[in-house]
Amino acid sequence: MATPHDNTIRARHAHGSHAPQGVAAPVSHKDGKDAVGNRRDEVPIDLERAVPMRRWSWIVVMLLASVLFCWLTYALSWQRGVADLRVNAGARVERYAGSLRSTVDRYEFLPYLLSLHPYVHDLLLNPKDKAVVQRANDYLFDVNQRAKASAAYVIDANGLALAASNWREKATFVGQEYRFRPYFIDAIKGAFGRFYGVGTTSGEPGYFVSQPILVDGQIHGVVVVKLNLEWFQRAGADASEPVVVADDHGVIFLSSEPRWQYRSLTPLAPDVKAALDSTRQYYNQNVTPLAWSEDERLDADGEVVTVHDGRAAGKNRRFLAVQRKLGEPDWTLMYFAPLDQVIANARIAAVAAACLAAFTCLLGVAWNQRRQRVRDMLKSRELLQSAYAELGERVAERTADLQSANERLQTEVQERSRTEHELREAQSELVQASKLVALGQMAAGITHELNQPLSALRSFSDNTRVLIERREYDAAQENLEAIASLTDRMGKITGQLRLFAGRARRGDMEALVQRALDNTLMLLRVRLAGIQVTTTFARGLEDVQVACEGLRLEQVLINLVGNAIDAVVGAAHPQASPSIWIDVDADDLWARIYVRDNGPGISEAHMPRLFEPFFSTKEGGQGMGLGLAISSSIAQENGGQLVARNVPGGGAEFLVTLRRVQRTGATIA
Repeated sequence: MATPHDNTIRARHAHGSHAPQGVAAPVSHKDGKDAVGNRRDEVPIDLERAVPMRRWSWIVVMLLASVLFCWLTYALSWQRGVADLRVNAGARVERYAGSLRSTVDRYEFLPYLLSLHPYVHDLLLNPKDKAVVQRANDYLFDVNQRAKASAAYVIDANGLALAASNWREKATFVGQEYRFRPYFIDAIKGAFGRFYGVGTTSGEPGYFVSQPILVDGQIHGVVVVKLNLEWFQRAGADASEPVVVADDHGVIFLSSEPRWQYRSLTPLAPDVKAALDSTRQYYNQNVTPLAWSEDERLDADGEVVTVHDGRAAGKNRRFLAVQRKLGEPDWTLMYFAPLDQVIANARIAAVAAACLAAFTCLLGVAWNQRRQRVRDMLKSRELLQSAYAELGERVAERTADLQSANERLQTEVQERSRTEHELREAQSELVQASKLVALGQMAAGITHELNQPLSALRSFSDNTRVLIERREYDAAQENLEAIASLTDRMGKITGQLRLFAGRARRGDMEALVQRALDNTLMLLRVRLAGIQVTTTFARGLEDVQVACEGLRLEQVLINLVGNAIDAVVGAAHPQASPSIWIDVDADDLWARIYVRDNGPGISEAHMPRLFEPFFSTKEGGQGMGLGLAISSSIAQENGGQLVARNVPGGGAEFLVTLRRVQRTGATIA
C-alpha cells in the first residue's frame, strides 16, 4: 500500500517540483528514467493501480462479510423469538378456546329441558288461550333469569314466536316470524340447531341453540335459547393482542378489535353472500374482507401475517396468528400475538452484530496500518539513501535549470508590461467612444421629449394670435400662461440631462396622478380632437400619489397617450370611433395606471422589442423609437415597471405600476 511519502517522492521524480531548502529535487533524464533508475512511465503507474485495487477489494470483502453476519444474526434472533412466542400463543389460544367451548356446552342442554315442560306443550296445543300463553311467558322469564341467558322463546311449526322471556320488553320476540333462521329450519326437521347471528328484532348479536318440541311423538314447534357472547371479546380486550372467532364461512363475529368485527378472513363467494342475506345472519352489517396477508406459514395452526391498517398508510402491523377449531359449533378461534417485540429484539441483535463487525474491521484496519507503516519506513530509508548519493549532481543540474527559468521569467515580465500599456491605451479610446455614444443618446432623448411641448407651443401661439385678433384678452392671457408653463417644462427637461448619464435616487419625489394626467391631456388636447377619452379613478383614489417626480410621470403619460392617439387615428388602420380609456386603481403598496385604446393592437413579432431604444413601428420620419424606452426607464428607476399587452377584441393596453405614497409623504415599504 502506497503512503503519502511514496507519492510525494514519485511526484517529485515525475514533475520536477521544488525540493526542500538545501535539497535539490530529482531531474528528468532523456532516457525516460529518474535518478534512481526506475522507469517513470511503468513502475509508479503499476503501483498506483495495484494498491488501490487491492485496498478496495479488501473493503468490499469486509463489507460483504459484515452484512452477511448481521443478516444471519437478525434471522437467528427472529426465528428464536417467533418460536418462543409460538409456545406462549399456543397456551393462550387453548385457554381462550376452552373458556368459549365450556360456555357453549353449558347451555346446550337448556333447550332440551324447556322442550319437555308441560307449560310449553300446553302453549303449542292452545296458542289462542291467553292464560296458557301468559303462564308460558312467566315460565320462560323465570328460567332465563336463573340461567342468565339473553332470551328464551317458543316458536310454532309455522315459525311464529308464541311466547318469550322478554315478553315485557318493547323489542319482544312474541309475534315475530323466524322461519328463515337456520336454527329453526334444523330444529323443525328434528335436529339440534346451532346458529350465531344478529337479532332481527333487538339488533343484538347472540348464539342461538334450538331443540324440537315433541308432543305425542310429533314435532309441534321449536324452543330457542339465545346466549350473549360479548363477554368473550371483552375478556380479550387488549387491543395489542386481538382475539377473534370466525364462523364456518370465515366471517369474524367476535373480536376484541372492534374494527375487525364482521369482516371476513377471505373474500366471500357469491353463493355464500346470498346465503347470509337470506338468513339475515349479520343483519344490516356489510361484511367486507379483512385486509391481511400471510407472510410465513409455521405449521398447520400457526402463521406470520401482516394486517393492513386502511386508515393510515405505513401503519401495517405484523402478528403471529394461532388458531384452534372448536368442533361443534364449527367455529375457528384465532389469537394474534404481536411481533413488535420480536422485531425489535432482532433489530437490536443485528445492531449489536453490526457494532461487533465494525469493531473487528477497525482492529483489522489498525493492524494493517501498523504493518504498512513498518514497511513504509523501511522503503523510505532505502529511497533516502539513494537520494543522498546523487544529491551533489542534482544540485548542479537544478541550479542551471533555475537560471534558465529566471531568464525566461524576465522576458515574460517585459512582454506583459508592454501588453498592459497597449491595453490601457485601447481602454482610453473605448471611453471616448462611449462618451460620444452617450451624447448621441442624450440628444435623441431630449429631442423626443421636447417634441410634444414644442407642438403644444405652436398650437397655443396660433390660438393666442386668433384670440388677440378677436380681442378675447382673458383667454389669450390663459394661453400665454400655458406657454410660460410649457417653457418652464422645456427648461426642466433640458436640465435633466443627468437622467441619461446616470440613475437618480428612487422614491425621492412625489407626484399627484390626477395633476399629471390633467397636464398630459391639456398638452395633447389638439391631437385628441375627435377622440373619445374616458378617465376613471377607483373609489377614493382621486388624490392618489406615487413615488415619482411629476415632470417624469407626465413624460411617461404623454408618451403612452401619444402612442394611443397614433394607434386609433393612424393612416394605416384608422378607427371609425377612436377611443382611449385611462383607468387608475391602487392597493396599499402600488398604484396602477392603465392606458388602453381600440386601435389595431401590437404585432406579436414586435412585442419582444417594444421597449428597445430606437425601435419604432411607425413609418419613417414619424417616430424615433425612444418614447417607450424612456418611459420604461423612468418607471424602473422609481421602483416600478411598464408592461404592454393586446386586449381581446382589439386594441393595446399599457400598464404603469409605481409605488404608492401615503398622504403623509412616507413611501410604503
